[in-house]
Amino acid sequence: MGLKDSSGHPATFSGHASTQRTSVEGLRQRPRAQVLIIGGGINGVGTFRDLALQGVDVALVERGDYCQGASGASSHMIHGGIRYLENGEFRLVQESVVERNRLLRIAPHYVKPLQTTIPIFSTFSGVLSAPLRFLTHKQHGKPRERGAFLIKLGLSMYDSFSRDGGNVPRHQFRGRKRALAELPMLNPGIKYAATYFDASVHNPERLTLDVLQDGEKAGAADGTGSARASNYLSLVSSGGASAPSAEKGTTVQLRDELTGGVFDFTADVIVNTTGAWVDLTNQAMGAASSFMGGTKGSHIVLDHPALLEACNGREIFFEHTDGRIVLIYPMGDRVLVGTTDVDADMAQDAVCTEAEIDYFFDLIGNVFPDIKVDRGQIVYTFAGVRPLPKHDDTQPGFVSRDYRIERLAPETGAAAAGGSAAVVLSLVGGKWTTFRALAEHMTNDVLAELGLERKVSTAKLAIGGGAGFPDSDAGIQKWIKAHMSTGRDAARASVLLTRYGTRAEDVISYLDGGPDRLLHSTRELSVRELEFMAESEQIGHLIDVLIRRTSLAFRGLVTGELLNEIAQVLAGPLGWNAAARAAEIRHAQEVLLSHHGVEIHSLVA
Repeated sequence: MGLKDSSGHPATFSGHASTQRTSVEGLRQRPRAQVLIIGGGINGVGTFRDLALQGVDVALVERGDYCQGASGASSHMIHGGIRYLENGEFRLVQESVVERNRLLRIAPHYVKPLQTTIPIFSTFSGVLSAPLRFLTHKQHGKPRERGAFLIKLGLSMYDSFSRDGGNVPRHQFRGRKRALAELPMLNPGIKYAATYFDASVHNPERLTLDVLQDGEKAGAADGTGSARASNYLSLVSSGGASAPSAEKGTTVQLRDELTGGVFDFTADVIVNTTGAWVDLTNQAMGAASSFMGGTKGSHIVLDHPALLEACNGREIFFEHTDGRIVLIYPMGDRVLVGTTDVDADMAQDAVCTEAEIDYFFDLIGNVFPDIKVDRGQIVYTFAGVRPLPKHDDTQPGFVSRDYRIERLAPETGAAAAGGSAAVVLSLVGGKWTTFRALAEHMTNDVLAELGLERKVSTAKLAIGGGAGFPDSDAGIQKWIKAHMSTGRDAARASVLLTRYGTRAEDVISYLDGGPDRLLHSTRELSVRELEFMAESEQIGHLIDVLIRRTSLAFRGLVTGELLNEIAQVLAGPLGWNAAARAAEIRHAQEVLLSHHGVEIHSLVA
């Protein structure tokens, strides 16, 4: 059985790769591991890193690119989840706040404090309906906005969860006059504004890659190469061509999505972290399940200087007229607006619809009535399916965002003749903020299955380029100055630090190893940096560079010239001939248009 990737659309087209991929060959040549993780979103990758640090022989496969699905379609927030308090999910909120504070310390290169303001239009509204929502997890009648009393109560509880290792200020309440002085474009009908701090992750795709590379390095450190991972490698079915097997564990069939090549792989424990596609993955392994009930969330990215200025560096987090909690916040020189929450049709691609765009424009007008927005200011749209549990008639906004791990015992899986089938551990739910804690939980469960004990804690272990990252603006400027050279000015050094954290030092060593030049179509990439990505970051397609190795697509900076130039540079290290190069450009154009609302015209070289 073939599966779609975790973003819901066919992962790739195959048949043009002419160079062997080291990541695939490492699995093909030694087709066995203690643990096989299926799914390369942040939770699968986090589990990969943790298991590798424990010395476990672990492999990970992802049908598409890493962080291509829901992990790459998030609201880019690392937050405690204040709204989950209303659902009574106190354990989740406490864990989320602790993990938010922890990520600010161990991944400071990508996770940054985010000042958040809630505009409030009433004092006691919602006091009577809130207990009913808490008890039933449903909206009864017309939504009633949450007034200052409820929000104050919620923020006070939220602050209390931050006492353990908290490193963000407590919330503040402002009256109308002071609130409008700080944010003058806010709706003048507000009565109060509450401000508190959460965090954001501006480069979720690169943080995922950092976590993955930490795992690979941990596996390489003992000289055995016991941590192996490959993208564009899919699970086809259980019981590969060599089954039945007398070897302990379960054999599955894997397919290289770039070449079409198929081979068998055997593992003692299988970890299913394919998000909203968990049930489909289990079905492919002959272990039927019915755990999932995902909901779709969409966002738009705007190039809108007036809206950017109105936000004043803050996230505006509020309740829209339909009761949905929505957000507007600056990301660099762009503004992110989201999100919707509707039951997902798993037979359809997750894309941002015209109706959702109208909804976003309406919510902007509700909080910033004097700011006009039109479709010409949209530079990027994206949508994903949240990996939520099956929820029957529970309304999407009330579905738990907590996670659980389901164990499918060997006897309920695909029995391997002559041996015992592997245990399958399936992740149901999970969100960005808690990925480290979730991975710790999943790793502990896997260790128990293998009869092993934990050796290393990840609680205080810096992630990738977060190790030694400057802790002040002055420190950042000092780092930039120290890494300037002939041909690399402050702006270029800053781009590298932002993109890689302190791992930029390794990149710079590579760049300095030969002749280099910036691309003609952007000053944010050079020829040797693209070659570094091709060599070290498992580039499978041109689109990977645009969306997941850089933020060029997200910021609306992709041009036809850029497509042609990047494809030309990557053609050498990736073995693309002229036809393959043209196919990559067309593929990138198709993905940007069909899934992100971006039309790029290009003369294929």
